[in-house]
Amino acid sequence: MTDLLYTDTEDELRAAVRSLLGDRLDPAASLARAEAGRPHDPALWRTLARDIGAAGLLVPVKLGGQGASHREAAVVLEELGRTVAPLPYLTSAVLATEALLGCPGPAAEALLGPLAAGESLCVLALPLTAAPGALPAVAVRDGGGGRLTGTVAAVADATAADTLLVHADTGLYAVPAAQARLTPQVPLDLTRPLARVRLDDAPGQRLAGPAGAEAALQGALRAGAGLLASEQVGLAEWCLTGTVAHLKTRHQFNRPLGSFQALKHRLARLWLDVASARAAARAAADALATAAADAPLLVSVAQAYCSGVAVRAAEECVQLHGGIGMTWEHPAHVYLKRAKAASLTLGTAAHHRTLLATQADLPAPPA
Repeated sequence: MTDLLYTDTEDELRAAVRSLLGDRLDPAASLARAEAGRPHDPALWRTLARDIGAAGLLVPVKLGGQGASHREAAVVLEELGRTVAPLPYLTSAVLATEALLGCPGPAAEALLGPLAAGESLCVLALPLTAAPGALPAVAVRDGGGGRLTGTVAAVADATAADTLLVHADTGLYAVPAAQARLTPQVPLDLTRPLARVRLDDAPGQRLAGPAGAEAALQGALRAGAGLLASEQVGLAEWCLTGTVAHLKTRHQFNRPLGSFQALKHRLARLWLDVASARAAARAAADALATAAADAPLLVSVAQAYCSGVAVRAAEECVQLHGGIGMTWEHPAHVYLKRAKAASLTLGTAAHHRTLLATQADLPAPPA
């Protein structure tokens, strides 16, 4: 039977990441950087990626990584979701890493070492809405010899990347970010910046052919969707915990707001939702870690469920905080924007429900 409880190692990793973010992540300063279009904190990223070793959790030891699993990466993402940390962990340490691991060969291995050591950032040049089972049409063409031309919009964290992994008509290529023209786009979630990537006869190093590229990208998107659920759980848990704390101290009619039965019922339902979301996210992470045959199904279950829970938790957080929840100074709006943006990331809940129906061989509703 699968054990979804956290191991001692996972608890220690959580404590280290939570301590780091508690000491070094200032919400006000983070929001100010995001509003200025510079959300990433390079010093914080170096500490998380290199000193704690979080960037290389999914990379085998022989390639310079930690040789851990998706369970440990999920714990890191829970803590990043809890603080809505503006760090490129999902895009670089999960999506790009999984894509490179899916491209066996010296070219990909040469990129994994610096990535795992926190010395470089690698980002998939795909729209943030790209989903497993629904790769977007190839927008980049190889003019010959790996000279790539094309444009990809809504690429997350591209402005922080050193290397872009580009899906072209002849395969998957590694392109130095300096060879691309990056145009920032206005995102809903300022902590996860988007950019339009334009390549104009840019030189790329081929990592895989067309078939290998599609397989590697599908695997990366599936792992990303499964682990995004853990980020959404961390976000939802912070919203629930913060709202409960507020309702304990805020008084009306000489009573704490939390003592009113209607609010108790809302919070109890939300607690059940968060507990169920955690179980779904843990099941997905464990299935990915063990390469279980039902991993695609469990990923779709987790993403279809956790996406909605994160949005509901953030909405309840804003509303139950009353007037302060509607202000720019309170962080509730940051969590709501991350939750809404994440609900479109790596496939919507509706998309994953469709995948789930196919994987579980469920009949479609009558027309």
